[in-house]
Amino acid sequence: MRKLFITVALGAALVGCGKHEAPPQNAADASFEAKLQEQLLDAKPGSVIEIPAGHYALKRGLSLRTDGVTIRGAGMDKTVLSFKGQLVGPEGLLVNANDFTIANLAIEDTKGDALKINQGRNITIHGVRIEWTDGPKTTNGAYGLYPVKTQNVLVEDSVVIGASDAGIYVGQSNNIVVRRNRAEQNVAGIEIENSVNADVYENTATKNTGGILVFNMPNLSQAGHATRVFKNKVYANNLGNFAAKGAAVASVPAGSGVVVNSNDKVEIFDNDVSDNQTANIIIASYFSTNYYNTRGVAADYNPYPKGIFVYGNRLKSGGDSPDGIKLKTLKTAVYGLTGSFPDVLWDGYVDPKDLVNGLPPANDRICIQDVNGVLNADGPHDYKNPSNDMKPYQCTLPKLPPVVLNPEPKV
Repeated sequence: MRKLFITVALGAALVGCGKHEAPPQNAADASFEAKLQEQLLDAKPGSVIEIPAGHYALKRGLSLRTDGVTIRGAGMDKTVLSFKGQLVGPEGLLVNANDFTIANLAIEDTKGDALKINQGRNITIHGVRIEWTDGPKTTNGAYGLYPVKTQNVLVEDSVVIGASDAGIYVGQSNNIVVRRNRAEQNVAGIEIENSVNADVYENTATKNTGGILVFNMPNLSQAGHATRVFKNKVYANNLGNFAAKGAAVASVPAGSGVVVNSNDKVEIFDNDVSDNQTANIIIASYFSTNYYNTRGVAADYNPYPKGIFVYGNRLKSGGDSPDGIKLKTLKTAVYGLTGSFPDVLWDGYVDPKDLVNGLPPANDRICIQDVNGVLNADGPHDYKNPSNDMKPYQCTLPKLPPVVLNPEPKV
């Protein structure tokens, strides 16, 4: 799921060959773009770059490499940076800096990722709208809000629409809060990947392929664990998957609510999850992704979900029209043509090295409470012996501590 669209901007280079015709840039937009680029280049620690209300058409991606800078607009629907005619640069804004804040503006129609923040500490994203205005398309940028290899990260009160991979994605990062955001019409609404200590709460994820994802993938800089997903509204995430072929999220079935894949110590509680047509909650291993079929398993990688605790959620509807022939066949075989998957669908993969009397160690178990059922799909045997026995999940796990951002961000 990393850097999938770096080459997208190459298409823009074909403008001189008649392959692409960008809209002309007027003098006011050209002047604004030159001034903004100069402000970013000349910024010093403590600089505040104020962008007034207006709709600005930009041709080039922007970048910032100075610590301690704030970029602030007049509002996510008032200050709009449009990259619809972008000719240069894979991102809208690329930041390689610490102590960075961006607030109250919109970034639209970037060729690649909209806002990428790489290897920074103390990152605050507040009130930012990211949107691809022509609707969901594979040619849209992969990521909307995209902090990667960051520390002490806050993403709040923002909106992302139309990303062809993940709307809000935090990867290979530590100490993360993602709250009060809205994600719509993305492949993955919100995704926490290979990250440690994340709180994801009070968000709304709807009309995506998958609502909220907690993933752990191989060959990255760190393994992920300790994510809490709570007090979110995750409903009707039934959008057809439009990810690029080969992307890990291309494996996510349409109709997925909350999805855990190969991650450890994940706590899912106090959420409202409904009307996700494959399943409201999916727990799966790396073996159920398209990556496994093409890349195998790295020697130092744990492909199994361990220590997953689901409790106290409000779940309803969903599971009635799963995506894909295998899942449709499985649903019909177990629940009939008019039946539905239960609230939780597990692919059934478990680490055979850990089993004692048929169960993993206490802290590695999958514990599930307050649901209308769980289906073990028996993925290891190609769905031949699915089970809806609830006894294996009758357990509890230690609750994770809240994430505390230090220093506390100030917008």
